[in-house]
Parts: sequence; structure tokens; C-alpha cells
Amino acid sequence: MSSEGVLKEIQTIGEKFLLKLQKLPKADPVEIVSFCVVLLFIVTVLVLMIIACSCCCYSCCSCDGHPDHRRRKIQVRPAAH
Repeated sequence: MSSEGVLKEIQTIGEKFLLKLQKLPKADPVEIVSFCVVLLFIVTVLVLMIIACSCCCYSCCSCDGHPDHRRRKIQVRPAAH
């Protein structure tokens, strides 16, 4: 899909979203609740993705851009009797 097609899709989705927001004050309570639930789901997924990406980046890069080599796995061997 070309970049123009993607931009057109995003614009179409944005226009539908704005239209839905404009109609929301006149909507039924059920429609308002369902819209809020969908919006909450989308926000939750985005927040979880940001948390997952930041945790992964932090564990790999240790915030300063250099890998943390001290966190290597150490094999534990049984003590000899």
C-alpha cells in the first residue's frame, strides 16, 4: 500500500472519529457507554505497548544506550560434598 493510500485511510478514520464525537452528545446512553468502552480499550492497548517497549528497551540498553553486560545469566552448579 502506498503512503498516499495510508494517509487517506488515516484521514478517513479521523473524519469518522470526529463525526462520532460530534454526534455523541445526542446519542443514546448505550451508545455513549459502548463508545467509551472501545476508547478505553484502545487507550489501554497503547499504554501496555508503551510499557512493554520501555521495559524491553530498558533491560536491553540500560537507558544510556549501552548494553548491560553485568546481567548475564549465571549457571548455578550443585555444591560438591
